[in-house]
Amino acid sequence: MTRWKPDAHGRLMQSAIELFAERGYEATTVAAIAERAGLTRRTFFRYFADKREVLFSGAEQLVTVWLAAVADAPAAAGPLASVTAGFEPLAELFEERLELARLRAQIIAANPELRERELVKLQGLASELERTLLARGVASNAAILAAQAGLTVFHVAFGRWVEQEDPAAFRRLLSESLDELREVTAAAPRSGTQEWAPTREGNR
Repeated sequence: MTRWKPDAHGRLMQSAIELFAERGYEATTVAAIAERAGLTRRTFFRYFADKREVLFSGAEQLVTVWLAAVADAPAAAGPLASVTAGFEPLAELFEERLELARLRAQIIAANPELRERELVKLQGLASELERTLLARGVASNAAILAAQAGLTVFHVAFGRWVEQEDPAAFRRLLSESLDELREVTAAAPRSGTQEWAPTREGNR
């Protein structure tokens, strides 16, 4: 497993992840995390609001890296191309974190409260992507669609990445998932065609 730096924050994160994996999230206390790290409860709360936030403390870096890439995308890039401009730096960010990411994903998947928190964080990220696109002059509906599509591609690729063994595969999986999205949307019937058209049942 990738080791954290030997500072208090890193030691607490390492201890928490290890204990969550060994004992389960619910059975792990803040006191146990602090004891494993050789620190006090007071020190724990200096860095984290609660044990749940240990699993989400890296989200700020992900958001910062992704939004910077979107803002710096070429002026001629379309909405989705602007969003996916963040995939390359994100792949670099995660390349050495596969073992940690896999453990974190397993812990979250096993706990409904954590799954809900993950969804809230993801939707917050989608909103940030949307705002960044709007600042680039993208129309509102296009910004919403591009942000949600880009986030979905990331989420699908990430789920596939933590299920395999190659740390460097995230870049490839992002690209494959994006291609699959393009295939799906290219094959979708347009509004008003025989295959799909809105109904008026809701207005009856």
